[in-house]
Amino acid sequence: MADVQQRRGRRIMMTPQERDAFLRTRRTCRVATVGRRGAPHVGALWFCWDGRALWMYSLTRSRRWAQLCHDPRLAVLVDDGEEYGELRGVELSGRAEFVGEAPRTGEPCPELSEAERLFPAKYFAMDRMPYDGRHAWLRLVPESVVSWDFRKL
Repeated sequence: MADVQQRRGRRIMMTPQERDAFLRTRRTCRVATVGRRGAPHVGALWFCWDGRALWMYSLTRSRRWAQLCHDPRLAVLVDDGEEYGELRGVELSGRAEFVGEAPRTGEPCPELSEAERLFPAKYFAMDRMPYDGRHAWLRLVPESVVSWDFRKL
């Protein structure tokens, strides 16, 4: 994962520890994909961060899923803040990887053990992942990361 050098990068960029803490506590991300004709599509999604990859549990019959099957490039934004001096966020970009069966039914998949531990604890206060037969996992191991925390200004 490569941090992109930003104009005011050293001053407002989050440290790796700040970035990890931020991504572990935020609940919603915005996922941008590209359609067959080049039109962008952005949708909100729940996610979890394991310190290396962003895991997104997506509907398999969604526009997002169909677009990623055709073109796996995506950008994800996680942000927070109301006033200018409170704004902070992380943008991650790269290629989506489909992990596990689609839709997910709970078949053994060691790659998913950490995501399926983090996600239900974060969103459902549960120890085990609930499967609904409509969602499956997308993993983004970021190729680039941009972060900002205007509270540092």
